Amino acid sequence: MDFALTDEHRMVQQMVKGFAQKEVSPVIKEYDRKQEMPPFILPRMAELGILGICLPVRYGGQGMDYIALGLA
Repeated sequence: MDFALTDEHRMVQQMVKGFAQKEVSPVIKEYDRKQEMPPFILPRMAELGILGICLPVRYGGQGMDYIALGLA
């Protein structure tokens, strides 16, 4: 059994990591102190396709597997 990540899995991993580092990390400490959710995060995650990773493409999702979801 091959447990290596596919190119698609690595792409998801890099994209989500970049999003977290560039857009979430700079502001999350302040929102955490206020015990609030940053209002831009869910819309941005939807725009990037993160929220629909495991949904079939025919329903507007990415059609990926649960490994991709776990990596995200």
